[in-house]
Amino acid sequence: MVKSRDVKRVLRQVASPAKAEVSRRFFKTGPGEYGEGDRFLGVIVPQIRKLARDFEDLPLGEVKLLLKSPWHEERLAALFILILQYRKGDERIKGSIFRLYCQSTRYINNWDLIDSSAEHIIGPHLQEGSRALLHRWSKSKSLWERRISILSTFHYIKQWEFKETLKLAKTLLHDEQDLIHKAVGWMLREIGKRDRKVEEKFLRRHCQEMPRTMLRYAIEHFSHAERAWYLLA
Repeated sequence: MVKSRDVKRVLRQVASPAKAEVSRRFFKTGPGEYGEGDRFLGVIVPQIRKLARDFEDLPLGEVKLLLKSPWHEERLAALFILILQYRKGDERIKGSIFRLYCQSTRYINNWDLIDSSAEHIIGPHLQEGSRALLHRWSKSKSLWERRISILSTFHYIKQWEFKETLKLAKTLLHDEQDLIHKAVGWMLREIGKRDRKVEEKFLRRHCQEMPRTMLRYAIEHFSHAERAWYLLA
């Protein structure tokens, strides 16, 4: 049977100390930064995606071991494997993966880990039922759970369903973290790509109280004159 140690072995075969150093800076792992203490092997994302496909049938217990790893790329590999398994799984398997994700948010602890996974597991799993979990996470003390809450709704946005995103965006308007400002602005921008009127209705109501980073992300694709109007409103 394939084990998590086999995944770790392959990752180390393609690891690069130079890339690891770049990643440590890029993901803000210094003292007091949001990724403080995170450790990197130095493996690029396309290589991790390929590895996930190669180990797609890794038993869930072994995936869980990877997800608890102190190494960033091992956690990312675990999430890519979970996404592949979720897409092909029956309701029992999907439920197990969903529960594992919810129990493991302390390890899904950087923006790329969340952005790569939340919309593919949490979003679809809550599609037909209660989405109260997203609203609970939006008020969490954990930066990462708050980001998961809004990024999970990307799944709905892609189906032209915007209500959940807008509710969460309103909750997160006054969040103190820049990573949340960027995430909310990004999701508002994605709404605007599909229905500009919906985005602008929200912006007209809230642009004056929105953090500037959030607003700038939301209006990135507006004309120069439109961006100036919102920023000066």
